Amino acid sequence: MKQLLPACCIALLCWSCSTKQKVDLIIHHAVIYTVDSAFSQAQAVAVSGGKIVALGTDQEILQQYTAPQVQDAAGQFIYPGFIDAHAHFVQYGLGLQQVELVGTQSWQDVIDRVKAFTGSRQLQPGEWILGRGWDQNDWPEKNFPDKTRLDSLFPNTPVLLGRVDGHAAIANQAALDAAGVKPGQTLTGGVIETKNGKLTGILIDNAVRLVQGTVPHPTAAYFQKALQDGAANCFAAGLTTIADCGIMKQEALFIDSLQKQHLFKMRLYVLLSDNQENYDYFLPKGPYHTDYLNIAGFKCYADGALGSRGACLLHDYTDKPGWKGFLLKDSSYFAAKAAQLINTKFQLCTHAIGDSANREILRIYGAVLKGKNDRRWRIEHAQVVNPEDMAMFGHYSIIPSVQPTHATSDMYWAGERLGSERIKHAYANQQLLQQNGWLPLGTDFPVEDISPLKTFLAAVARVDAKGYPAGGFQHENALTRQQALQGITLWAAKGCFEETNRGSLEPGKLADLVILDKDLMKVPFEDLLKTKVMATFSGGEQVYNISKAK
Repeated sequence: MKQLLPACCIALLCWSCSTKQKVDLIIHHAVIYTVDSAFSQAQAVAVSGGKIVALGTDQEILQQYTAPQVQDAAGQFIYPGFIDAHAHFVQYGLGLQQVELVGTQSWQDVIDRVKAFTGSRQLQPGEWILGRGWDQNDWPEKNFPDKTRLDSLFPNTPVLLGRVDGHAAIANQAALDAAGVKPGQTLTGGVIETKNGKLTGILIDNAVRLVQGTVPHPTAAYFQKALQDGAANCFAAGLTTIADCGIMKQEALFIDSLQKQHLFKMRLYVLLSDNQENYDYFLPKGPYHTDYLNIAGFKCYADGALGSRGACLLHDYTDKPGWKGFLLKDSSYFAAKAAQLINTKFQLCTHAIGDSANREILRIYGAVLKGKNDRRWRIEHAQVVNPEDMAMFGHYSIIPSVQPTHATSDMYWAGERLGSERIKHAYANQQLLQQNGWLPLGTDFPVEDISPLKTFLAAVARVDAKGYPAGGFQHENALTRQQALQGITLWAAKGCFEETNRGSLEPGKLADLVILDKDLMKVPFEDLLKTKVMATFSGGEQVYNISKAK
């Protein structure tokens, strides 16, 4: 009998193994926030074919499933892969190949970085010097700079350096000449700054596009590297899907070709730029979907940015009497686009920051939406909304797509632009959430940092990375931790019509998930940005691991 027992045990073990369902991946001994409708938790997850098969306790999953990859999470925390509901991924990737100007402390700092960048590489004939990220509001001298130094250093090489928000730039004379920009030239929705009859190099909103249109297109190799570099950084931040707000047909098709060759694995929801070429190509075809790419919307710009005083306000800027900003196009243009797209399956998303721009777009949307609906037309940013207009979001099911870090970046100077009364109705995230009961969150990177952890912190604590201000900026509009997590997962997916296959960890959905070393639901605010992304999975494939990144 003693000799028979081991044989029985072996037989029982073999029978047990044969009854287990084979999957590709099991992760166990974790704290899993599923972000499902009950906001439930689990300990283990089984993945097969890139999708979630089951979640449950460690015992349930390990007894019912077997896999070639079994990972012990050792008590770490798993969330749905983070989704950025509003970013500029292509711009971000291209920016990684250019002069990094974020965080510059003065115009001299900008000049020094440009010189260091050009000194470290051999410029090719016809190549432009490009950069983005400066913000004069961070400098001791807060006025816009002029191009004198750039002209002196680079008399024959075009230079174009974008402001952090993308709504202003400075160009040297070589770049202005290449674009044919002249003193006294005017245009709708933009400003070409002059002083004493001479160009300063400062371009605002549509004026920037005059020069951008002259910049040579990147080569295929350059563009591929930009996309891959951007994806690597996003995966390291725990991001698995990005809504890229405003790209061209050629860029979208190139991305599709790379994804089909398995050379680019970031999932993108694409809002096409408001450009006739894009309308002509995609409207007859309808939305385009693959496992990694969803082209299903158009992005318009109603106004500019508050930082460059291009946001369109109902009343004068407090720090610039007589100036209200401007719409980038006549309101009839936006009305025509709304009337055109309401008869298609495409989503319409419009950038609106100032209270006048928000009012105009809300009314235009409402005229065609007519009432409650599930079109999910969005207003991007919705930074300054007049209290009288707030209810239109809910009445017409218009979705505000907001970026919490804008509030904590702008809070240092936004009050100067808006005044003490109007600022109270700005960056009203909680109030905006209440209009429809959900709120997609993003970063607007590269305007802000790509980190969804900074988005979470700004949303729940209303402080910046330095922990300022004590008690939070207008904390009455903070989100709860649960709301913030939903905002960067399920609600972000919903804002892109993708909640049926991502945004929460549920059977049948994509196995897009991120493992963190801290619990976002409990970690003290002062320690939140110390949280590390340990691993990121896209469709069950590990696309980032902290141990391999070191």
